[in-house]
Amino acid sequence: MSDPSFLSVAELGRLLRARQVSAVELTRHFLDRLERLGPTYNAVVTVLRERALTEARERDRELARGRNRGPLHGIPYGAKDLLAVEGAPTTWGARPYRDRMLQGDATAIRRLRDAGAVLCAKLAMVELAGGMGYNQAFASFTGPGRSPWGPARWSGGSSSGSGAAVGAGLVPFALGSETWGSIQFPAAFCGVTGLRPTYGRVSRHGAMALSWTMDKLGLLGRTAEDCGHVLGAIAGPDPADQSALARRFQYPPRSRAPSRFRLGVLRGTLDKTQPEVRRNFEASLAVLREFAEVEDDLELPDFPYEAMASVIIDAEAASAFEPLFQSGRITELTAPEDRIGGYSGQVVLAKDYLRALRLRRPAAAALDGLLKRVDALVAPSLPTVAWPIDAPFDKVYPDYPGGTSISGAANLCGAPGLFMMNGTGEGSLPTSLQLTGRALGEGTLLAIGARYQQRTDHHRRRPPGL
Repeated sequence: MSDPSFLSVAELGRLLRARQVSAVELTRHFLDRLERLGPTYNAVVTVLRERALTEARERDRELARGRNRGPLHGIPYGAKDLLAVEGAPTTWGARPYRDRMLQGDATAIRRLRDAGAVLCAKLAMVELAGGMGYNQAFASFTGPGRSPWGPARWSGGSSSGSGAAVGAGLVPFALGSETWGSIQFPAAFCGVTGLRPTYGRVSRHGAMALSWTMDKLGLLGRTAEDCGHVLGAIAGPDPADQSALARRFQYPPRSRAPSRFRLGVLRGTLDKTQPEVRRNFEASLAVLREFAEVEDDLELPDFPYEAMASVIIDAEAASAFEPLFQSGRITELTAPEDRIGGYSGQVVLAKDYLRALRLRRPAAAALDGLLKRVDALVAPSLPTVAWPIDAPFDKVYPDYPGGTSISGAANLCGAPGLFMMNGTGEGSLPTSLQLTGRALGEGTLLAIGARYQQRTDHHRRRPPGL
């Protein structure tokens, strides 16, 4: 078997269906990489070897009987360790929960099993998904997540292990989550494709709650096409999660994508970005213009998106983790700032929280009005390459605070985003491109992303030495 480590889901699926490789062989290959290389990047919490091999043997037997569950049949994957998995610890990246066992599988895990995917590992994450205000890369009992493109650089949070595992070829795809940047950062820093779905698109039953009105389950993979196949398996209504939307997602969609798209760029998008980030973004726009009209100088509606999001997250996290505060075990967290940072949420005034919730409705309507004008907004995913792991975050790139960003508004209002590698910058580290669309507009984002990746090879580049 030639090295399958960096093949896409579609490519691995063709090998499986042609009987050029078995699900057991693929699973063993990725299990070995998880065990051998996972510690290098602090990417893995628990390797599920026996469970994975049992599932893989069943997938092979099904193919032998002529049963094919779909594009994910026999494909190994990993899951961020905030998702419950029967028989394995679910740690939330936090020392107080290091040995905690939950009953049953999260809905997303169950749906991937039904689609034929093979769960191989629980992957590392920032403790409590960053809800206590961490400012250091080492805010996890598994150690700082390290980017496969440079072990002295952060793999991004809070889905740090998911990004590193996909970026290093330890799994073909991984589940992650985003409340505010937790798929965006790992996708950008690890040079992979990340999808943040619309709020409610994927059931959160069995997942840790940080912010009930902002948490979103998503994924990291090789390609936009891979993300589409996974979203098609995990999206849809769930009686166990009343916030899950009724609409299902089909990939590929029945309707054909338009021959040309309409894209927009916000005013100030390139302000305070590294020169290489700016260069690669402009090169990406040149590729996008081959199949899209690009409108420059759009303006984000004037709302305090980031302040609203901060108030909502602080208040909801304070409620979600109240038992941790009451027990005093908050002091067992790894990062010093996390041991005290959550207390600010305990004193958020009810009137401020309710004001943020009320203001979110007109803010979302205004943002949707802007997004109606285009098929997607385009921007660099982040203004810099991956951050060094040995300094506080607010000190690593003080000259590049971020410029105009859609991320705060999109996360507050529940809009989907797609993140794709678009080149390399300082230190030969990845840079990344983001697309933001209307609610339930993942199909359009994925179509644009797939067309971009058909014309470029950034998503096929491997980290040095891998």
